[in-house]
Amino acid sequence: MPRYHYRGYDATGATVTGELEAASEDAVAGQLMGRSIAPIDIAPVEAARDLLALLNTRFERRKVRLVDLIFFSRQMHTLLRAGVPILQALRGLGRSSQSPALARVIGDVVADLEAGLDLNGALRRHPEVFSSLFVSIVEVGETSGQLPEMFLSLSEYLGKEHEILQRISSALRYPMMVLIAISIAMVVINVLVIPAFAKVFATYGATLPLPTRILLATSHFTVHYWYLLLLAIAGIVTAVRTYVKTARGRLRWHRYKLRVPVIGPIVFQATLSRYAHALAISMHSGVPWTRAMTVVSHAVDNDYMAQHILAMRDGVERGETITGTAAATELFPPLILQMMAVGEETGAVDELLTEVGSYYDREVDYTLRNLASAIEPILIGIIGVLVLILALGVVLPMWDMGRVMLGR
Repeated sequence: MPRYHYRGYDATGATVTGELEAASEDAVAGQLMGRSIAPIDIAPVEAARDLLALLNTRFERRKVRLVDLIFFSRQMHTLLRAGVPILQALRGLGRSSQSPALARVIGDVVADLEAGLDLNGALRRHPEVFSSLFVSIVEVGETSGQLPEMFLSLSEYLGKEHEILQRISSALRYPMMVLIAISIAMVVINVLVIPAFAKVFATYGATLPLPTRILLATSHFTVHYWYLLLLAIAGIVTAVRTYVKTARGRLRWHRYKLRVPVIGPIVFQATLSRYAHALAISMHSGVPWTRAMTVVSHAVDNDYMAQHILAMRDGVERGETITGTAAATELFPPLILQMMAVGEETGAVDELLTEVGSYYDREVDYTLRNLASAIEPILIGIIGVLVLILALGVVLPMWDMGRVMLGR
């Protein structure tokens, strides 16, 4: 936000000067009036543009972690339930926050509140930190007078999401370490081991087997044209990232993620869990159904799933049942559809959606516990293929050389 230099008179008539960050000059005036300062001059500060400081500020803004939002929501619930005014609560959290990025965002929110915005409007100005679901729940809390309860619900929802992400990260740590070790081993073999054998094979003088020639050619290319290999990898990565940023590419990538062997089912179950919990908390908070579906379509963070959720919303707007629109997506198993049908009949859709979310939480937990055993055969197969290639490429010519040396 821009900075403004101000000059004015305080309650005693003394002249005061200083600088403030605000959205506009009117916002600065509002802040000063709130501090019993009568402004007489407000002007934007022409600060020197320190590129390093600017990059550092932008980097910090993106570093608000999910756990920071969990603590922020819980602390807001506690402070508001105790009767602390919103502005005072936010100022206290901004001073005590361990995250510089979150403290900066809270400072901007406080400035917007002092300028006359409501809380959900101030939070909405920071979509990189506060999701549309977060802002919508806060808006309902402000409208209904149940803001402390809404922050408690948000902390519970974010806590469940953080737990699932931690489980997925822990389960993938072992396979990633193995794949990294294999990659390092392949680089060492190509750069150091194969060239040493190439010198030995050069004295042999005979026609080498095809696997050996492939290994030597690969090693020669890696050693002498490594920069082309790096350029090719960088080009492929850049092209893929550029394509994924397009609407069509992002949709295809999000659809593919749900179908990747072994990992795909975990991503799919975790996405359905997020959908169920997000929709349950929205309905329990009093968000209108159609708006809740729109908000949740952004909360799942998957364009392919969002497309189906919006199709469900359109079906409900046409008068179809929730269960019928869910069945048309072909995403939910019969057990879940049955639970949703019961929820519609009893009017307790939010409670049944919570059960659906808990069901998928258990499925994700079970799948993650068995992930290592599911991936181990794949890793063993990869290692076996590499060993076979090395054996055919290195051992066979060495065997032939031994036979020649023995006079056979």
